Amino acid sequence: MKEKVSKSAYVAIGFMLFALFFGAGNLIFPAQLGQYAGENLWPAIIGFLVTGVGLPLLGVIAIAFSGSSNLQELASRVHPAYGVFFTALLYLTIGPFFAAPRTGTVAYEVGILTFVPEGSEQLGLLIFTILFFAVALLFSLYPTKIVDTVGKLLAPALVLLIVVLLAAAFINPMSSAGEAQEGYSSGAFVTGFLEGYNTMDALASLVFAIIVINAIKALGIKDKGSILSAASKSGIIAITLLGVIYIGIAYLGSTSVGALGLFDNGGPVLSGAAAHYFGNVGSILLAVMIILACLTTAIGLITANAEYFHTLFPKISYKKLVVFFATITFIIANFGLTNIISFSIPVLMFLYPLAIVLMLLTFASPLFNNARLVYVATIGVTFLIAIVDGITTLSGTIGVEFGFIAPVVDFYDAALPLYNQGLGWLVPALVVMIITGIISRVSGGSTAAETN
Repeated sequence: MKEKVSKSAYVAIGFMLFALFFGAGNLIFPAQLGQYAGENLWPAIIGFLVTGVGLPLLGVIAIAFSGSSNLQELASRVHPAYGVFFTALLYLTIGPFFAAPRTGTVAYEVGILTFVPEGSEQLGLLIFTILFFAVALLFSLYPTKIVDTVGKLLAPALVLLIVVLLAAAFINPMSSAGEAQEGYSSGAFVTGFLEGYNTMDALASLVFAIIVINAIKALGIKDKGSILSAASKSGIIAITLLGVIYIGIAYLGSTSVGALGLFDNGGPVLSGAAAHYFGNVGSILLAVMIILACLTTAIGLITANAEYFHTLFPKISYKKLVVFFATITFIIANFGLTNIISFSIPVLMFLYPLAIVLMLLTFASPLFNNARLVYVATIGVTFLIAIVDGITTLSGTIGVEFGFIAPVVDFYDAALPLYNQGLGWLVPALVVMIITGIISRVSGGSTAAETN
């Protein structure tokens, strides 16, 4: 008999998951999308919601459906070595390489930059990040419940402030939607879809799902079907809240260009909008709350990475890993928000297809008796396409052509459907999954992946 979870429990866990997803960094991407999409806002935001909201929900449900105790166990269905590789790269991506440094730069650009004299922006970033990550390091070395408490109070308070700001934007828009820029002028949906990668929430969902499942189990729920149902309903609550905020901020961004101008990233949009509607008081309040919210996120990411890599390398102490990751995060943060975003895109173009295909394999796994052949072949073909996408994107980011990759790109472009839209991996992955799935069914699928 399936156990039941009360509606209040769904709501509580849903809000907890929302708070985990809702980092101040997430606010800048829909704002930037709104600015650049302009009159093509709606197809762009729909694409953004698919990857920024839909995939995180899929990730949570996939982990619950799989019954795995963590991401590494699930990814090890391909191979144990791949499980470590994929999980480690994912942790580094949502940690010291990109998401953690972004907490410092977002806090600086939204909260501090408007008060920094012109010409001193880089020095200001250096001083701010020294203080910011020193505090993050201290709390990560000696974790306390203060951080969790502050985080739980900050999330609803920041949401309330954002809602008030968005209400002002809807009631009295700063200007009309501007002209669509760059990729949004001809392919708004696909550009928005790829922009949703930047939130990194789909990757984070594969980690956060375990927290959700443990919270459900703590209520006394043990049946796998009941856990899956509770995780799905809680996930829907979380992503609905995220989606509403994303739409509102994107609208704010689309109506801000006439009043604020066009920015390289979405950071100054929120601070500019707060100043426009509420003056210096609004700017200062938003600055304080976003700095604190970013700080709690940074502490969580540094702590999570130190804990995971301590399990991989138990001879290296947790505290040494905290110092190492905090230092790397500080260094990367000083490259600036725009550069961090730019250099994260090639990694995300590589990592996201692997994450999405792993989710699809998880759901389809019972159909092919969990055969490792299907996991290996499908992830393998996805890897070969995604790695080329990543290298090609990196080439465009740094302005250097990699001649060895050009013939492969030409072949993929001619042979693969949707390749120009950044989705060239999708059809081959599905075809290989079906073919190897049929083979495994016919042969009996004797070599099965671990499912525990």
